[in-house]
Amino acid sequence: MRENGITVERTRKFKAITDSDHTFNIAPNLLDRDFSATEQNQKWAGDISYIWTREGWLYLAVILDLHSRRVIGWAVSNRMKRDLAIRALKMAIAFRSPPKGCIFHSDRGSQYCSHDYQKILRQHGFRVSIRGKGNCYDNAAVETSLKTIKAELIWRRSWAARRQAGMAIFEYINGFYNPRRRHSALGWKSPVAFERKVA
Repeated sequence: MRENGITVERTRKFKAITDSDHTFNIAPNLLDRDFSATEQNQKWAGDISYIWTREGWLYLAVILDLHSRRVIGWAVSNRMKRDLAIRALKMAIAFRSPPKGCIFHSDRGSQYCSHDYQKILRQHGFRVSIRGKGNCYDNAAVETSLKTIKAELIWRRSWAARRQAGMAIFEYINGFYNPRRRHSALGWKSPVAFERKVA
């Protein structure tokens, strides 16, 4: 590694961001850790992560299509409220126009279980799936993608402003992660290349 200039990126300090202490209804875990999908718009998964900037925290919500691991919806905000998750969902719906019956999987956070979020899912015919309590492996596919974004982009530099970090995330997702980054789960193809191959 030293000879080739390869360095290790260490995992950073943990920040709890899932507010699962709420009174909203919890749907069953339909995925049960089966993150495979035979076609697009069969299974989606969403999650929220965080980025430290010198202005304070920036929160990132993403939605993946589990068939290709492509980021199909995302949003950033300085507040971790339901509108952040809703903006990512609306982007994904506008981009993909999913058929009724698509599974949407997330953690038990109040953003995903809120009445407003669940109403949008019902309007578009999603089957709702919520991970088990306190079990991070139940949403491992999207959490792995978020960790990749952090390791390959976020942790490599310091961020002076939220806007700077948000623009970098936009460029990374659209310019590298979706069209060029290869994934072992896709036979070492990028999400976009994988979708073209099976189309």
